[in-house]
Parts: sequence; C-alpha cells; structure tokens
Amino acid sequence: MNTSNLPTLDDVARLAGVSTATVSRCLNLPDQVRHTTKTRVEAAIAELGYTPHFGGLALASNRTNTVGAIIPTMENAIFARGLQVLQEELSLSGITLLVATSLYDPEKEAKQIRALLGRGVDGLILIGHERPQETYQFLTDRRVPFLLMWTSTTDSPYCNVGFDNHQAAYDMAMHVILRGHRQIAMIGGTTKGNDRARERIKGVSNAMKQNGLKLQAPYLVETEYTIDEGRAAAQKLLALHTPPTAIICGNDVQAAGALKAAHQAGLKVPDDVSIVGFDDIDLAEAVEPGLTTVHVPHRRMGREAARLIIQMARNRAPVESIRIDTNIVERSSLRDIS
Repeated sequence: MNTSNLPTLDDVARLAGVSTATVSRCLNLPDQVRHTTKTRVEAAIAELGYTPHFGGLALASNRTNTVGAIIPTMENAIFARGLQVLQEELSLSGITLLVATSLYDPEKEAKQIRALLGRGVDGLILIGHERPQETYQFLTDRRVPFLLMWTSTTDSPYCNVGFDNHQAAYDMAMHVILRGHRQIAMIGGTTKGNDRARERIKGVSNAMKQNGLKLQAPYLVETEYTIDEGRAAAQKLLALHTPPTAIICGNDVQAAGALKAAHQAGLKVPDDVSIVGFDDIDLAEAVEPGLTTVHVPHRRMGREAARLIIQMARNRAPVESIRIDTNIVERSSLRDIS
C-alpha cells in the first residue's frame, strides 16, 4: 500500500484482480462494466475504504470550493431554513453547497460521505451526533473538516453548531406542567438513528419525572415526522380511556397532524385538549389555532455553520462549537387548567 496509508486506485485494482482502467470505468461508466467485475471492484472499494477524487487534485490548492451536507430527508421542513441560509452564506464566499440525503440510515450516510469526498468537497456538514464510530474514524483518517448541526453536546469531541434538544424539550414540558396539566402524552419522532428525537423524548420524560409524572406507553408514541403520522398517533391518544389533556409533539408537523385529529374527533383546541409543537416553522403560525412551540433559530444556525466550515476548510484547524439558545413561543393551542 502507498506510504500515505490511504488506499489508491492501484490498491483497489490489485485487490479486485483487475486493471486500474477497469476500476476507473466502474467509477465513471458503470453501465459499461460486467456485473461480476463491478461487484468485485465495489467490494474492494468498500474493504479498503477507497475514496476517488474527481477533480480537487486538478487544482493547485487542492480545493474545489464546494461543501457537502448530508441531511436525513428533504421531506422534513425543519431542514429547509437552515440549509437555505447555509447555502446563501457559502455562496457569498464563492462556495457551492452539495446536498444529499441519508433517510436516517447510517450505511446510506456513509456511502454519501464517500461520494461527496470523491467529488472533492472541502468540508462536510452532518446532522446530529449519532453514527458509527467507523464513520468518524473514516473522516478523521482523511483529515476532512466536518461539523455537526442541529445538536449541541458538551461532551462531543467534534465541532457542533446547534441547540440542546434535551433542554429545549424539558423546558416545553415544564411550561405545560406549570399550566396545570398532569395527564400529558407525547408524540415523538422515531428514535432509531435519530439522537435529536431521543433527546427530546428524554427531556419531556425527565421534566415529568421531576413533577411526579411518568411518560410511558400508551401515552408515548414514536412515529415519523409527517402530518398523517401525527394525526394517526393523536387519534390513538385521544381514544384512550383517560385521554391526555395535553399532547407534546416532537415537531410542528406532527402537531399539525394532532390538530387535525382533534378537529376530526369534534374536539376543540385548546378547550378540550392542548397541543404543542417544536421548531416554530411557518406551519406553526399558519394552522388554527396557532401552535405554542419551541422556537429554533434555524437561520442563525445556518449562518454560524457556514462561517465555521469555511474557517475549518481554509485553516485546517479546530474551531469552537456554538450552542444556540431556544425559546418558547406562546400561541393559542395551550391553555391553563385547574
């Protein structure tokens, strides 16, 4: 293997038992390569952790003025604001943002990371902290500048720009409890592969525990961040023998679905049931009644992330993480009860 300890095209060709020209065809013109040959080459690439470089080496500075971002999904509105500002800020410095999705799948995320590095991105932005250690080691070995968004953990060795999901959810739960609610349910996001959803559930659970309450099934439902899933989850909660007086939702989209379920059941919000959200996207103000929710400063998060990733890519030096405060926005979907 080469002296840099990073795998080369020759290493892949040797392991796969093919020529370097064949490896190049597999990477650039896969349809022109026999399936069995392509399978051997792909297996060699995966085993060695080889990352092709499609253009950065052609530049004297070995920089392409591109940054890659891998988000869980483009269907979730919470990422739109942050990425929009991120793109705007990067473009002011002549940097193009390349976006890929992982669908909350760590293996898919790892493939997208390799693909973006193959395109020569100068830095990477990832969402959340949870991923296999092998992925972090892969990035560290290649000295790729990267930072994490939508999360803020003081014990992380990696640069992060975001907020404390646990604290924000804890604050919302305390807000609901202080309004007199004791029969509280939660519609949370699916926690598998999603540390942000898990921390929000923990935050609500801890606030309730400190007040002599418990958050557990059937009053805790994990589901996807969609209106339909939020509606379906709320229907189950509202049909319980003792229905909740307040439903805390993992994001505003789920909360909009819960509002729909309440309206379909002939219930008034907040007279019959209070519903609160998280994120404060435009939908939170557009629904009726408007949602009491946790305001996440997505635009500031995007600006700070752009500033830091540019600094990391140019200076190749560590930077300080940034924690952004959240706050509760009071609207009409939550009421006091006696």
